Amino acid sequence: MGSMDAELRPAATSRRYSREQKDHAVRMVLTLREELGSSVGTVTRVARQLGYGEESVRRWVAQAEIDAGARPGVTSAESAELRRLRQENRELRRANEILQRAAVFFG
Repeated sequence: MGSMDAELRPAATSRRYSREQKDHAVRMVLTLREELGSSVGTVTRVARQLGYGEESVRRWVAQAEIDAGARPGVTSAESAELRRLRQENRELRRANEILQRAAVFFG
């Protein structure tokens, strides 16, 4: 029974959502929470209504709350800066390695 169930289920696919779609879903969740006075079930309700993955919407809402300072965590801006600095660090290490090899070659 287990293997047949796996064969009948569609394969999980990765879907990209635009910034506007994510922002719209977050606004819907936050508005619904305000209207209901509770956060219970709001993510599930909005995700089903929009046809989005529940965990995706949950992560977007959590990140929006972090960015707004309502929840502890790494903000989107900090995360982007960290990615940029790591990339710059990799490039500098590569350049340094090339210069060291050149110095040995010509030295």
